Amino acid sequence: MNKVEPLVWKNNTLILIDQRELPGKEIFHDIKTLKETHEAINVMIVRGAPLIGFTALFGMVLWLKNHPHFQQQELKDAGSFLKTARPTAVNLAYEVDRLILKVEEFLEKNDQGPALFEFAENFAKAQMEKLYQDNLSMAKLAAIELEDKFGDRKLNLMTLCNTGFLACGPMGTALGAIEYYHSLGRVSHVYASETRPYLQGGRLTAYELSVSQIPHSVTVEGAFSYLMREKLVDAIFIGADRIVSNGDTANKVGSSTLAIVAKHYGVPFYVVAPTSSFDLSSGTGYEIDIELRPEEEVLGAMGMRICPEKSKALNPSFDVTSSSLIEGIFCEKGLIKDYDPKNVHKIVKGE
Repeated sequence: MNKVEPLVWKNNTLILIDQRELPGKEIFHDIKTLKETHEAINVMIVRGAPLIGFTALFGMVLWLKNHPHFQQQELKDAGSFLKTARPTAVNLAYEVDRLILKVEEFLEKNDQGPALFEFAENFAKAQMEKLYQDNLSMAKLAAIELEDKFGDRKLNLMTLCNTGFLACGPMGTALGAIEYYHSLGRVSHVYASETRPYLQGGRLTAYELSVSQIPHSVTVEGAFSYLMREKLVDAIFIGADRIVSNGDTANKVGSSTLAIVAKHYGVPFYVVAPTSSFDLSSGTGYEIDIELRPEEEVLGAMGMRICPEKSKALNPSFDVTSSSLIEGIFCEKGLIKDYDPKNVHKIVKGE
């Protein structure tokens, strides 16, 4: 089993692997317009907060390519449209807004034309390289934390959803930290929650663990208590789609339940996310807009209806984990354990 690249920029085309089809099929989509980028994010051809952000960056690059002469308001309208693809993942809006700002700064000194497109293209590429370095920094911080807490013995680790290269591109966040720890010879076993309704854990995390030859087991979310009561899990690592000023964290639905169970059994629960996932304009998790996705995702599985025809479904894609349940949050600027908003701001801003 070979590692695939979830996002490739080649010949002015954004090439995305369809993560809905993995691991059974490797289907690639050639994305050439902003509208196609929006759809790819919305229907979850691409998913994972960092990779959504990179997809948005290149989507805006495509828009610049297709609109060599534009008014400033048209650029902002394009960005606003793209940001509607998924509301909860802060990386999407973060990257769109950053690129618009960079374009505006460029145009203060330069004219529109091929040089602008090349500038935007290079900016998008540079962000992927930066993420690799940032995620490696987070993984090293996580390794130091685990060694301080557990010494040099091998550990059983757990994760939820998918936070590896399929979610991020060059290197994962939470799963990247687990894979890095494995490279040090310190991982005994990994438990991956299957993650309904899209089964990102069972399909994608298990796929990545298989590629990396890491011993693992897929579990259902209902097994959280069993695993920790039986002392099968030493520590838990998840990613984040949005982290606010007090450390409250929005992530794939089920994350909060996992954190509550972990707190009960005394298992340390960690979040690994880049500073681009922080929304410091929001004070608490109650301010986070939770995306409700189509009922059909819950009422069916793998293309087949599994619930009665008259049944309805409630399908929140995320939940919010209180910072009181989080042992620590790793970002590329450091490890956050004090969730006073002033401290969170200080570390995230690198002050």
